Amino acid sequence: MAPQTRRGLLIILSSPSGAGKSTLARRLMDWDPSLSFSVSATTRPPRPGEVDGEHYHFLSEAAFKKMVAENAMLEHAFVFGNFYGSPVAPVAEAIEAGRDVLFDIDWQGAQQIKTSALRDHVLSIFILPPSIDELRRRLEARGQDTPETIAKRMQKSWDEISHWDGYDYVLINDDLDRTEARLKQIVEAERLKQAQQPGLQGHVRMLHDQFEEGMT
Repeated sequence: MAPQTRRGLLIILSSPSGAGKSTLARRLMDWDPSLSFSVSATTRPPRPGEVDGEHYHFLSEAAFKKMVAENAMLEHAFVFGNFYGSPVAPVAEAIEAGRDVLFDIDWQGAQQIKTSALRDHVLSIFILPPSIDELRRRLEARGQDTPETIAKRMQKSWDEISHWDGYDYVLINDDLDRTEARLKQIVEAERLKQAQQPGLQGHVRMLHDQFEEGMT
C-alpha cells in the first residue's frame, strides 16, 4: 500500500526491562525501514557525540515548559532532575504523511499519549515475560548491570507489569521469533483499519458513480 493512501500509526511498545521490547523494536524497524523512532526532547545537556534533532531535541527548561503549557508535547516526565517529552508536531506530520512512528516508553507515557489529540491513531502493545525467573535470567545474561541495578529493575518490573491491561494488545514473549511474527501481524492489521485509510470514502464514491452510470 502506497504511503499516501493511509495515515500512519503511533506505535507504542512497553514492557518491564528485560522482556525483549528493544530487540522487538529493532526487528520491527529492520522489517519495515520506513518506520521511525520518535525523537524525544530533553532539558539535560548533550553528551559527547549526541546530535541535536537526531538523538534528542535539546531544550532549555523554559522552552520545554512552554511547549508543555501549549500542549505541544504528547507526553512528558521529570526523571532524575531533567524533563523528557515527545513533541507533537513531528509525529502528527508523519501520521498525516502515512508514516508510522515507534515509541519505546513506559506505561505513564503511554497513558498520556492515549489521551492526547493523536489518540485515534495509537496502537499500544505490551510485552510480558514468560516468567519472573526468566525475566531475571535475561537481565543477568546481558552482563551490563550490577547486581544492585538488576535488583532495582526487578523491583520496578512489577509496577510496569501491573499496567498490562491498559494496552490494545498484550504479547507473552516466550519465543522471540514467534512474538516478532505476531507483532508484525498486529501492525499490518491495524494499518488496514478504516480510520487509517482516508481514501476509502473517495473510492466508495467512485464505485457508486460507476454503478449509477452502469444503471443508466
